[in-house]
Amino acid sequence: MNILILGSGGREHAFTMSLVKSEKVKKIFVAPGNAGTQEIAVNISINPTDFLAVKRAVLENAIEMVVVGPEAPLVDGIHDFFLQDESLKNIPVIGPKKDGAMLEGSKDFSKQFMMRHQIPTAKYQSFTKETLKEGFLFLETLEPPYVLKADGLAAGKGVLILNSLEEAKKELEEMLTNQKFGDASATVVIEEFLKGIELSVFVLTDGKNYKILPSAKDYKRIGEGDQGLNTGGMGAISPVPFATNDFLTKVEEQIVKPTINGLQEEAIDYRGFIFIGLMNVNGNPFVIEYNVRMGDPETEVVLPRIESDLYDLLEGVAHQNLNEKELKISSKTAATVMVVSGGYPESYEKGKEIQGLKGVQDSIVYHAGTTQKDSKTITSGGRVMAFTSLGDSIEEALEKSYQSISKVHFEKMNFRKDIGFDLKKK
Repeated sequence: MNILILGSGGREHAFTMSLVKSEKVKKIFVAPGNAGTQEIAVNISINPTDFLAVKRAVLENAIEMVVVGPEAPLVDGIHDFFLQDESLKNIPVIGPKKDGAMLEGSKDFSKQFMMRHQIPTAKYQSFTKETLKEGFLFLETLEPPYVLKADGLAAGKGVLILNSLEEAKKELEEMLTNQKFGDASATVVIEEFLKGIELSVFVLTDGKNYKILPSAKDYKRIGEGDQGLNTGGMGAISPVPFATNDFLTKVEEQIVKPTINGLQEEAIDYRGFIFIGLMNVNGNPFVIEYNVRMGDPETEVVLPRIESDLYDLLEGVAHQNLNEKELKISSKTAATVMVVSGGYPESYEKGKEIQGLKGVQDSIVYHAGTTQKDSKTITSGGRVMAFTSLGDSIEEALEKSYQSISKVHFEKMNFRKDIGFDLKKK
């Protein structure tokens, strides 16, 4: 079995490292990949949203399954493209078609979906530039802080949480009339702020059956104590200690089942991962958002805890017999710390040589923004590498990750030293 993984980050390196262990997998190709995937797979230098280039790569390399990492190709309809092409239609794509990808591609669609299927979420309304004044009035009915979400994809930057009503009105106008996030903010969702603790639950579904994967919590802010600008994610922990069996039962009954049933009722044939961003509000789960793929860096703590053959599970998605597959999850805790380029998430320099990687033994190093040049591993992005370790506790897993990081160096390297700070035993 030859597999093509689309994407270039830590998530895709994690998929590659898990799939390469399967006896059923012959060869893995990653497009475009990074320095880490290059060591264990074949990188193909194409853009995942260039569907004709993907088609050529699939046919030239006898690909028999495509695993889509990022959201953009899914929202653009890569699964539909395969089904409509005579030479590709029998090659399974792990990821939803365009209609299912709307769960992430449109905040307004996902909120309406939740309302239709009685899935607990924050109250909201959607506005366009024509209804800006109504948006101002709706903001006045809410208590601060105020949550504004660009309807479309905005590379993870389309959500604003503001404490002042005046500032919220100003930003709403910026988003709607001045296109602060381009076409993504032609519609803006305003919703009430939920007070609680965030976590993520991941579901793998074949459209009929589902498996709930390990829970995780990531850390988005660049600074210690969750201060500063939002990033793509500075680290993650799995499992989440406060996600007790009772809480996860509520998640399954109140959110997962209604989501899967709702997709079926609406004739959306969804085959792939569903990332459910949740808020634990006094022991009750509320959906903040859906993503239609695995998260990053959450993938780097979820996959190491899955002891089953990942390819076997994906095969179950493709053949719609996921219910016949075994999902075995390790009881160990996984902790990931992301190492980033100095200056990230604002302007940063690339091309810095990374030294000391061969000295890392107690952690898995997932490459993200890296490339190979003249036999050297150099930085090529803002988030450079994720250091993941397993342990019997959060403290043990984090200690291993930080010890591993101390062996590695590149100019202006940066990382948070307090990942998991809010979860450790007091």
